[in-house]
Amino acid sequence: MRAILAIDQGTTNSKAILVSETGALISRGFAPVGISYPQPGWVEQDPTRIWQSVCEAVGTCIDTAPRVTIEAVAISNQRESVTVWDGETGEALGPVVSWQCRRTAPDCATLIERGHSQRIQELTGLPIDPMFPGSKVKWLLDRSPKGRSVRIGTVDSWLIHRLSGGKQHVCDASNAARSQLFDLKSQRWSDELCALFGVSMDVLPEVLDSSGQFGTTSALPGVPAGTPICAAIGDSHAALFGHGAYKAGDGKVTFGTGSSVMATLPRFIAPHNGITTTVAWRIAGTPTFAFEGNILVSAASLPWMAEVLGLPDVGALVELAATAGPGGPGFVPAFVGLGAPHWNSDARALFSQISFNTTRAQMARAVTDSIALQVHDVFSAMQSQNGGTMGSLYVDGGPSQNTFLMQCVADLLAHPIIQCAAPEASALGAAYLAGLSLGMWPDLETVARLPRHNTVIRPQANDNSERLKTWSDAIARSTFEPPPAIGE
Repeated sequence: MRAILAIDQGTTNSKAILVSETGALISRGFAPVGISYPQPGWVEQDPTRIWQSVCEAVGTCIDTAPRVTIEAVAISNQRESVTVWDGETGEALGPVVSWQCRRTAPDCATLIERGHSQRIQELTGLPIDPMFPGSKVKWLLDRSPKGRSVRIGTVDSWLIHRLSGGKQHVCDASNAARSQLFDLKSQRWSDELCALFGVSMDVLPEVLDSSGQFGTTSALPGVPAGTPICAAIGDSHAALFGHGAYKAGDGKVTFGTGSSVMATLPRFIAPHNGITTTVAWRIAGTPTFAFEGNILVSAASLPWMAEVLGLPDVGALVELAATAGPGGPGFVPAFVGLGAPHWNSDARALFSQISFNTTRAQMARAVTDSIALQVHDVFSAMQSQNGGTMGSLYVDGGPSQNTFLMQCVADLLAHPIIQCAAPEASALGAAYLAGLSLGMWPDLETVARLPRHNTVIRPQANDNSERLKTWSDAIARSTFEPPPAIGE
């Protein structure tokens, strides 16, 4: 049986799946990755542990699979996380600075104060924010040892370096587009942007199509040396591709540590209303663009709240939330600030409108609702810019398998959502891109016809006006600048 091995390297774990030429998922494996928080607002990971977790996930996937011939390897990866290594020895020279990390907030504030916001957004489609790698690349380079063959890149670049035995320093256009160093229109690293962020262009990877040749393997246990690496793409983009959302207006929501709301565009459209424009994928030199809204903390708030309430797990939290009566407080999960469409690094998490009548169930419901309400804000911003028209909307990621949570999303959006049976949409999208490169599937129409087992969740006729009003009040409170302390 011919198969493609797809690696999905995420924030909390690494996954690996084998996909047959019929599009069927043959086997899967996963391994945890660790996250550390060395200072308030700082989030980082160990690049060596990320590589080890990929090897572990691949090993489990292959060990539990029937006999297959692995035709190619594909990668989807957590985006905006960046690391640095020695290009000759492969030694990690710093941590993976996570997409969630806010350590470069002062540097971003300086760029904004100097009036660079409009120009950077014109070139990159992105607002100035510490989530994006530009300022983090500078931070890592400033702390790298001198006299080394320094290479820097997003997680796809790091994995391809390791997979190829150090022979390749490349990334794909979707990951480059999230770096804030890449000109969307010219599809090249920008001299102007690199100068603004203080980054030397010679340490950056070569930018390739999302589907194509990224070298061959030499160091992945269980995979024959010389197996071609035929796809690399950011995980959110991969999910959009995996769903077959190729028509303008089609979109998806990926639920995980954070969330990504993305919708395919017919052409490049400059972003407004707190959303971004990005390269969804690039095939044969032609980019497909998409709107996107990045939510910094989504399902990550669920285990936190379960522990606070003394519940055994997230499942118990969601069950408790489902019993909540009407009313209740609002909750904003701004643990590391707010992303789209608010983009406020100084916002902080809070509950609002708590009274003596507030119940544990209502507090649980406020936290679960915050997942859907953040998506509502991004979706509304996209509708506003898109003339009010949105097409099919897919959902993926672990939380998407919970019917109660997804019904909340459909109700608040007043739009049907399509729940996918397989949560590995990102890995499947990467596999499909590799299959296109190999000729396993000849075109997008063939990929779109591959079997998918989806369930449509339609909005129920509920009045959500009070819930939205409470949410708006909570957002306003979370972004309110506190008065100076007494005596200042």
